[in-house]
Amino acid sequence: MSVLPSVAVVILNWNGRDFLEKFLPSVCASVYAGQLDIILADNASTDDSVAYTQQHFPSVKIIRNATNSGFAGGYNEALQHVEADIFVLLNQDVEVDPNWIGPVVANLQANPDMAACQPKIRAWAERDSFEYAGAAGGWMDILGYTFCRGRILYTTEKDKGQYDTPQDIFWASGAALFIRSAAYREMGGFDPYFFAHMEEVDLCWRLQRAGYRIGYCPDSVVYHVGGGSLPQGNPRKLYLNFRNNLIMLRKNLHFREQWIILSQRLVLDMMAAAKSLVSGKPKDMTAIFRAYRDYYRWRRETRNQPPDTLPRKRLFDLQGVFHGIMIWRYYFLNRRKFSELSKPGKK
Repeated sequence: MSVLPSVAVVILNWNGRDFLEKFLPSVCASVYAGQLDIILADNASTDDSVAYTQQHFPSVKIIRNATNSGFAGGYNEALQHVEADIFVLLNQDVEVDPNWIGPVVANLQANPDMAACQPKIRAWAERDSFEYAGAAGGWMDILGYTFCRGRILYTTEKDKGQYDTPQDIFWASGAALFIRSAAYREMGGFDPYFFAHMEEVDLCWRLQRAGYRIGYCPDSVVYHVGGGSLPQGNPRKLYLNFRNNLIMLRKNLHFREQWIILSQRLVLDMMAAAKSLVSGKPKDMTAIFRAYRDYYRWRRETRNQPPDTLPRKRLFDLQGVFHGIMIWRYYFLNRRKFSELSKPGKK
């Protein structure tokens, strides 16, 4: 009988007392036949999150980060002090079913070349609907726009069992990310420059470049509030998404794909900025301009750094890539569901 891998569920917390009070009981009620540690990695909170956890959940281990270095830096710092075969990076605003760990671990055990995997992510407030941050697995189109099975842009689907088959995906959501600790450390963890947003997509892309697979396990379900740190529509969130997406593309695209994709993105992103201005959202336009300014600043700052040694693979050679332009299908062809994206056009 094989020994089950050890699992560490690590919740990165920043001023999340209310979330911990609401959701930590479900995490502590998790059932797993192997070794299981539940860890609160506190990102220099200024509320009483740590004291509350110590008082009400004494079995939860505490790691205190010295500063708030965001999702990326916070996890990188905390996971240096965690020993387990599988890390589970879980947002502070997630409720879990008792048996949510076993199915994903079994999926990883059955697929030795799979480095990371995510459960099905539903919305906490609308429990029969997919949630924005992950849904039924992350994908990317040929211009680097990310979306999910069950969620395209701001349109989410009801879960009617349409995505109940395990599948390879492009990226697994950081809201509930199962990842082999050895693979995480092999990649050097998250890119701390990202701070927050897109860091898990970048990590999964690097894992695919290294020859690993990323998976989705529908037999495990979690419920995510979403927007716990930065809500949708926040200009800061928009800035980080645009900036980090550009950096990710520059870091990971095959050299022969970089120019054509990034030049097309420039045109489309400037159109998005103009639309924001016309729509009466000048702060969104400014956020996009700032993202481009800081992307070019990042390029200057890293110009003399040696590139990573991972092979550059063409997008078409990776799993979870839609061979089309998602925003064209969404806005101009009214394809609002994942299952509709690849439908043939009208003749």
